[in-house]
Amino acid sequence: MNMKVLVAALVGGVVAFLLGWLIWGTLLMGYYEASMIHYEGLMKTEGEMNLGLMFLSNLTLSLLMALLFQRMGIKDLMGGAMTGALIGGLFFLSVDLGFLAMMNYFATTTVVLVDVLANTVWTACIGAVIGLLLGRGKAAA
Repeated sequence: MNMKVLVAALVGGVVAFLLGWLIWGTLLMGYYEASMIHYEGLMKTEGEMNLGLMFLSNLTLSLLMALLFQRMGIKDLMGGAMTGALIGGLFFLSVDLGFLAMMNYFATTTVVLVDVLANTVWTACIGAVIGLLLGRGKAAA
């Protein structure tokens, strides 16, 4: 692991955090509230959320993507976006299908499709930024 990977992961983590707030905290918040089964105490209120842990979660995903991209030789925006979309789409489809199979969490099955699509767009954007940053400057020794 080199400094370029760490910087790409850090910037990817910031992008993930801000874009996640835009997608789930603003654009889709009402949709998710209407499409999920609510259980007392399951979801924290806005004041109870730990934004530091949320950022750490985003940073962890970005570090994983940066490490994978480095090993795969992805060093451009489009390669990062496509690989990020593939990784995110398949991963979140797996998670959501598991939730659908084992939990009473979704009020409709349509929310699974929306969630997978939203996460695919989210991880494509994170991947694009990481790919772009990995391709900038001098090649690592």
